[in-house]
Amino acid sequence: MSKSKAAAKRRRAKSVAHVEYELLKHIINNLDVSSVRANLVPPKDAVALKRFKKGGGNIKKLLVNLGTRRKHRLHPNHPDFKKKGD
Repeated sequence: MSKSKAAAKRRRAKSVAHVEYELLKHIINNLDVSSVRANLVPPKDAVALKRFKKGGGNIKKLLVNLGTRRKHRLHPNHPDFKKKGD
């Protein structure tokens, strides 16, 4: 791959908000919580499983909210940029 193609695939961090947004997006899309689930949810424990799913959903909502609140601070050329109030 040529240097220009490699550079085109990478984006330079344009701001702290840009880094925060990309980190949150990566965490939401790639975090594997199976080991935490294995520690907190015994086999055949429906109540613990329900609690785990509810707690996991709550945390995902928080992370998505944090990312959404940064979209208006991204560079206007960023594919996820949204004007404030949109």
